Amino acid sequence: MNPRKRILVIKLSSFGDIFHALPSVSNLKQALDADVDWVTQPEYVELVKCFPIVSRVIPFPRRHFWTNALSFRKSIILHQYDLVIDLQGLLKSAFAGWMARGVRRIGPSFQREGAWLFYDAVAGIRNKNRHAVEENLDVVRHLGLPMLPVVFPVQFPVQPCDEPRPRIAIVPLSRRANKNWPVARFIETAAALRAEFNASIYLFGSQADHEICARIQSALLTGKGTAGVVNLAGKTNLVEMGGWFKQMDMVVVNDSGPLHMAAALHVPVVTMFGPTDPCRTGPYGGRHRVITTDVACRPCYARVCPLKSVECMDGIPAGKVIEAARKILEARE
Repeated sequence: MNPRKRILVIKLSSFGDIFHALPSVSNLKQALDADVDWVTQPEYVELVKCFPIVSRVIPFPRRHFWTNALSFRKSIILHQYDLVIDLQGLLKSAFAGWMARGVRRIGPSFQREGAWLFYDAVAGIRNKNRHAVEENLDVVRHLGLPMLPVVFPVQFPVQPCDEPRPRIAIVPLSRRANKNWPVARFIETAAALRAEFNASIYLFGSQADHEICARIQSALLTGKGTAGVVNLAGKTNLVEMGGWFKQMDMVVVNDSGPLHMAAALHVPVVTMFGPTDPCRTGPYGGRHRVITTDVACRPCYARVCPLKSVECMDGIPAGKVIEAARKILEARE
């Protein structure tokens, strides 16, 4: 009896990109009947542990790499890997894969920084005019394996959720200011959905976002009652947020990591896109609604708006988002 194949996957970051890689890894595991280990940055270790297809999660010492290089190398040569799959495509991830000494090392079409020097092969032809999930699936095509249905195997522990349905999660901030829809529009949207559907609102974000989420909560409570608005900003880690999202009927969010977590959990998403392209990094699947404007300069992909106006986000009216959310809530079981 032949031993099971072993695969080492290297996907270091970011939050949303890790979910983009998950269907490809799931396909590889099923098609090859393999054991999968996954290398990721320390802040995502607990998140990747929630992927039941992964046997072992190995933290990549992003900071002080050379100080920790020896211990890291010991952790990735614990097994002999038949395949080392780099789905990050950077020099550091390719070097980490080379350290593992796998039988074959394959990198993605979107590799850069000379990462290809550490691969035996690059999977697919560079094509950025498609979703990131499809890019990651190039490795499955490269190996000539059957293309299985796209799935996002993830299991989060359930969090206590007492507010009545429909429950709407709102994530009003991202890590880039030019991706943020105006806070006043989030308030307008949430207030309208509370009035029309008696919706419960859950606010999410980091500790740095707590004050703005508290402002939204205060504005909503002034408008209707003293219950039904819960501010969880700064009170959950990524795994706990996933547990909360599982119990939501919808998530309203900018282009950010929580968007892809919600989509992976099959929770309908309403999202506002400005400087980035939803064809590439929008929510994967057909249940979601993406709201954009017709500003000529979008998508620009700039980290800071060159025009200093961020018209691509400011030009999205609350009415469009409310209408998209209304259709989702009316269609729910």
